[in-house]
Amino acid sequence: MSDLRAQLQQQAEAWRQAGLERKLSLPEGIDFCSNDYLGLSRDPRVTEAAATAAREWGAGMPSARLLRGHLSVHEEAEREAAHWSGEESALLFPSGYQANLAMISALASAEDVIVSDSLNHASLIDGIRLSRAQRRIVPHLNLAAFADALASEQGARQRFVVVEDVYSMDGDLAPVSGLLDLCEQYDAWLLLDSAHAAGLLPMRGQGHARLLVRTITGGKALGLAGAFLCCSQEVRHHILNHGRSFLFTTATPPPLAASLTAAIRIVQTEGERGQMALDNAQRLRKHLREGGLEVGGEAAIVPVHLGRADLAVAVAKDMQAQGFDVRAVRPPTVPKGTSRLRLVVHADHAAEELQELADALVVAVKERRRQEFLDTAPMAKPAPGLIVAGTDTDVGKTVISALLARAILQRQRPLRYLKPLQTGDDLDTPTVARLANLAADGYLPPLAQLPLPASVDQAAQAAGIRLELPQLIQGVQRARQSAGESKAHLLLECAGGLRVPINERADQLDLLQALRLPLVLVARSGLGTLNHTLLSLEACASRGIAVKALFLVGQSHRDNVASLRARVGKLPIYEVPPFRELNPASLDLWLSAERLDFLEEMDHE
Repeated sequence: MSDLRAQLQQQAEAWRQAGLERKLSLPEGIDFCSNDYLGLSRDPRVTEAAATAAREWGAGMPSARLLRGHLSVHEEAEREAAHWSGEESALLFPSGYQANLAMISALASAEDVIVSDSLNHASLIDGIRLSRAQRRIVPHLNLAAFADALASEQGARQRFVVVEDVYSMDGDLAPVSGLLDLCEQYDAWLLLDSAHAAGLLPMRGQGHARLLVRTITGGKALGLAGAFLCCSQEVRHHILNHGRSFLFTTATPPPLAASLTAAIRIVQTEGERGQMALDNAQRLRKHLREGGLEVGGEAAIVPVHLGRADLAVAVAKDMQAQGFDVRAVRPPTVPKGTSRLRLVVHADHAAEELQELADALVVAVKERRRQEFLDTAPMAKPAPGLIVAGTDTDVGKTVISALLARAILQRQRPLRYLKPLQTGDDLDTPTVARLANLAADGYLPPLAQLPLPASVDQAAQAAGIRLELPQLIQGVQRARQSAGESKAHLLLECAGGLRVPINERADQLDLLQALRLPLVLVARSGLGTLNHTLLSLEACASRGIAVKALFLVGQSHRDNVASLRARVGKLPIYEVPPFRELNPASLDLWLSAERLDFLEEMDHE
């Protein structure tokens, strides 16, 4: 006979070793993890409404709504929620999970099709499963994929689109208007979970005929618990009669129903609370991005993407030790490789608290990554490095990379060239190796070589992969360590312009900032270069990236050179004309006439 307890213990140990174990812990420190966005959970008006209802109706309601569990306090809460959402009616549930189960399982059946976003909440996923409807799971917030799925399922009895208004782990917004247009076009119905939007954002889609049901939960901006399904009278009647998680559960306690009414009234009359939470979240994002962290979100949820579960857990513990209640989110809550800190920003967070959290978090992440690198990397001194970046694509970065490689070699210094990110089949590494006459050990293969000639994020998506900033940073640092063992210099060439996206949250400038290496900027010499060049220099300055020289490639444009010299101070400017023949000899001829004194600084990096 198998010992189930032993099997569970083995499974728990494997879960623990993978860094996925969960434990209950009491709240301590400044709250940056609960969904009490507006600070209503302790508002005296809300708590007094609960106390008054408890004295009048009792602390609980030990029966279902259809079995003596229905009171006027429930009706009042439902009227208030319906008015707030702009719908005819609402139905109150003890939890958002139960509300979503009832909404989907009561409305859809095996003859129907549900098109669901790939990152939908577990309550929506389970509701879809219980409905037994045909499921079409589409990529996250991809309108084209929603359209394709609806177009291919027009033979179904009914078609439903199920999304979250604001996604609870990423903090991004669904394209509600576009989805409603698709529902109109393909005779479908939108089921919208507004749990993390209600109280912060306007009721998007309000009044649209294709918005069938909206879920509003009490456990987020209202600071309480419970949930409402807001809909027409006909839909409410159907769910009341067929929603199993409504029919077979104990009614919402009267104190909760009364406090929900009070909280909804406050939200409607004090709309500035929601804007304060959104403004605070944007302020925190700015602080974190300035510190070089990869963050996302558009609402009051600010995910800090760290990739690995163990790193997220370790940084969360660092924050808790410094008085900030920050929690890590790991698989299976989020996909593997996307572990993060989920920061929730409230209306009552002070500006000083946001700055202190950002400062502490930036230091903690960098220290954890630095220590991790020291634990795994060779002990050789990292090589001096120089980055070749451009104002745009096709401005001549590869030629300047080859030119600098020749100059470094002429100074009798070993060299390693690396283009970390390569898109398209026209590879730059062989070109630099040929023009600079690099030996076989003078260049390294790209960290990522993507066939599509497009921006890095688009090329990665086409290749079916997602590039992560921490892994790219570590890859370049390992190249530096390897070059350092040979006492070589490392020359890095960027892909496209500074702000080329790496993924949906990070761009190339984030990578350059994290590397903290000096940079030369390459720009076109002709018309249109001034704006791009000055903006690029400004972007580098804002991230603390030292620019050592500016190269203008193309036919000489004296006016542009004069304008730039007047604005860039002592920054050296070099003009590189088109070469009649592009070969090592022509590069050497140009170098014979120019002194690249800034290269001497590489010896002291």
